[in-house]
Amino acid sequence: MTPRLDEAVEGSGEGPGDMPPVAPHLRELRRRSGLTLEAAARRASLSPAHLSRLETGRRQPSLPMLLALARIYGTTVSELLGETTGDRDAVLRAGDMSAREADGWTYRQAGGSGRAMQALRVHVPHAAQGDLVRVHPGEEWLYVLEGRLRLVLGETVHLLDEGDSAHFDSLTPHRITSVTPAGAELLFVHTLMQSTVAGLCLPQES
Repeated sequence: MTPRLDEAVEGSGEGPGDMPPVAPHLRELRRRSGLTLEAAARRASLSPAHLSRLETGRRQPSLPMLLALARIYGTTVSELLGETTGDRDAVLRAGDMSAREADGWTYRQAGGSGRAMQALRVHVPHAAQGDLVRVHPGEEWLYVLEGRLRLVLGETVHLLDEGDSAHFDSLTPHRITSVTPAGAELLFVHTLMQSTVAGLCLPQES
């Protein structure tokens, strides 16, 4: 049997200072979605008592819980956290896609920030980060623009050529490396939580 999210993190020591308070928004969004406490808890793999504690501020949710609740309520984690964003431009010009390097990879923002889905153009040098295994909440989709890619999902190895794509659950342990000497160029989309508490995908700058 798969453990409930509340069973997996109960007693983890999360406190009120670990992330912004979400209680004022959780109950409002649940009611807006037309779900009872019991129905929402069942869909989120939580107990009704645990969801009630989240809604009354007696416990802070873990990041996987936030992702699950955002999907159920049809919203973003940013909204669950009460974060507000200004008007966003729908178009991002090539000249505005500044490059950022981290652990050998080069990232260029290919979509707007603060959204539930984030798009990147990524250059993966040959053999870079070959031993780095990533596991985090969300989904990932990638498309090979140039070169050849080695994608390891769990115990399965996939070789992707130009024009190939992959779509997978990010909780599956995964590794991405280029087998082309000149490196590989990817279009990469992920649905990680877009908030100040969830920089889970890109290596953080020192």
